Amino acid sequence: MKILVYDVAAENGGAVTVLKSFYEEFCRDKKNEYIFVLSVCKLEEKPHIKVLNFPWIKKSPLHRLYFDYFVAGKLVKKFGVDEVLSLQNIELPHAGVPQTVYEHNALPFAEYKFRMTEAFRPWFSQQVLGRMMKKSIRRAKKVMVQTNWMKEEIVRQCRIPANKVEVRFPPVEMLPVKPYHPDQKNPVFFYPANGSAYKNHRTFLEACKILQKKGYTNYRVVWTVTGKENETIRSLKREAKEKGLPIRFQGPMARETLFKLYASSVLVFPSYIETIGLPLLEARHADARIVAADCLYARDCVGDYERAEFFPPLDSEKLADLLIRYLKGTKSGFSLEK
Repeated sequence: MKILVYDVAAENGGAVTVLKSFYEEFCRDKKNEYIFVLSVCKLEEKPHIKVLNFPWIKKSPLHRLYFDYFVAGKLVKKFGVDEVLSLQNIELPHAGVPQTVYEHNALPFAEYKFRMTEAFRPWFSQQVLGRMMKKSIRRAKKVMVQTNWMKEEIVRQCRIPANKVEVRFPPVEMLPVKPYHPDQKNPVFFYPANGSAYKNHRTFLEACKILQKKGYTNYRVVWTVTGKENETIRSLKREAKEKGLPIRFQGPMARETLFKLYASSVLVFPSYIETIGLPLLEARHADARIVAADCLYARDCVGDYERAEFFPPLDSEKLADLLIRYLKGTKSGFSLEK
């Protein structure tokens, strides 16, 4: 059987990690032939694996759209493809053969729904791309997802049989960590996230303001944003400086540094939309304390983890209460001791 693997979007980060995991699996499968259709990502060809690169796709969204609708289908016919595996959340247009779709965009299936005036790109992903994705899911022969919660929501929202959806957990590299050793005198609350609207830094900052009003100053906060990502993050940095809040806008850091912080801090994760919530799994690996937004993805990751506690995602008062319990180190709540 000839299978076309379509992933012209993959360029860096997690998308490339997922692509390479499929590639490594298919390298071992000598019974089938595989044709990888990519843009800039490079893979080594094998006797049963052909790799086609089209870097011009990245010139603009129009170039990508043209390729999807007018070029890719011709490749299916040219190589006599029997099936398509699309790693891009949506099926390949005009393929004319059975397709498997790998869904890794959680936005259309998340509990929180964006308004257009609130954040256009997430709204567009939910309301426009989301409708396209759901139609694609209904037409697909098979659907792959990364988590159990996404499977449940796809089955429910798209009204398809559960046996049509396969959970395929993505490869996650865990680095070795030292035994958990938080700073008892000046605890660190750590939040590794980018500046996307749904990462919900605002709720975290509001919780810090509540701590300040109640006289708590013996703690530090480390964020992996620089303060320059977008207007929302810039305004948060200005406000943190004006209020004298102990928030450090550290910016991106190496994974080795991330794991050192997991082992010496409390992970605070207020994001209300994630596919997996990788930092939750990484912090769990480090045996760290976790305070997370009470969302489906978080319950899926650490719902059974005894050192995790949850709060309503937009409730800064509840988040502040949990952080205060850490700072007090009360026996009735969370002690920083193991």
